[in-house]
Amino acid sequence: MSRQVNIGGVTVGGGAPVRVQSMTTTPTSDVAATLAQIGRLREAGCEIVRVAVRGEEDAAALWAVKQAAGIPVVADIHFSSKLAVLAIENGADKVRINPGNIGTEADIRRVADCIRAHKIPVRVGANTGSIEKHFLEKYGRSAAALVESALYNVGILEKYGVSDIVISVKASSVPLTVEAYRLLAKRADYPLHVGVTEAGTRESGIVKSSVGIGALLLDGIGDTVRVSLTDDPVEEIYAAERILRACGLRKDYVEVVSCPTCGRCEWESMRLAQEVEKRVFGIRKRAKLAVMGCVVNGPGEASDCDLGIAGGKDKCVLFRHGEPCRTVAAADARAEFLKEAEALLCGKEKDER
Repeated sequence: MSRQVNIGGVTVGGGAPVRVQSMTTTPTSDVAATLAQIGRLREAGCEIVRVAVRGEEDAAALWAVKQAAGIPVVADIHFSSKLAVLAIENGADKVRINPGNIGTEADIRRVADCIRAHKIPVRVGANTGSIEKHFLEKYGRSAAALVESALYNVGILEKYGVSDIVISVKASSVPLTVEAYRLLAKRADYPLHVGVTEAGTRESGIVKSSVGIGALLLDGIGDTVRVSLTDDPVEEIYAAERILRACGLRKDYVEVVSCPTCGRCEWESMRLAQEVEKRVFGIRKRAKLAVMGCVVNGPGEASDCDLGIAGGKDKCVLFRHGEPCRTVAAADARAEFLKEAEALLCGKEKDER
């Protein structure tokens, strides 16, 4: 089990739930726009948010952003120890730096002293684009190079007394990313921030991230995740939630199972499945619904579901835990199933209260 760090009241590692994070795309100095985006991210399920600190205006704006964000704020800093210190002094709950590009050893020590004084964690991130030359020469563009680079930079911070550290070793290659994290997990017990960097646009990025992050989470590797997409960052949160659910790491949600349909399907099951999934995505309750195309496998495949439906050309059967409860006309199937689902989920809500 990894160590645990505290990021603005949110625990990461050490048996805590895997945390979901994203990064804003707004100029941090535009406080209103940044807070508006953070609000949308938080509503979608984001637990930690990172913001870019490109200059002193961004660092100064962190104070106002932090006061109203509602979730921990991480300052992303490169090339300037002065900006790192300003960001910490203006309330950053965590900083993301690369000691290799932050300046001289005196600069690194200055940042380390500030981190310790404010009792915040730091993430050290190694990407394939930022590996030190001597590691590239020794190992090539490889998992070993990524891990050695990350641990080398961790060692610099440790030298100056910093121990609340999160590590990442990302590549745009899924196999390389997975190999690097597996190697790192054997060599360090710091919490790991996992993700596939520069994964791409929404569709390809979600596939690459699901394969890479999912493989690691199923290995028990990863304490916080970011799905990196060239898209609205809210889509990153939706994708991360789905990955965590698929890996069995989120239980408080409504799972929707549905068959792919085939030539036997004679009613609009696909459209209903899509609608149901959209309606229940944000509901934080444990339940399972099934929308099945026909009765060949319907009730049997969904025997562990709280509510299901399967049908034919003229009629559909509603069932609970695999047992038929009533038959409805196919034309009324959508309305009847949605009514039953609403009653079921509202009933669960009353029980939980």
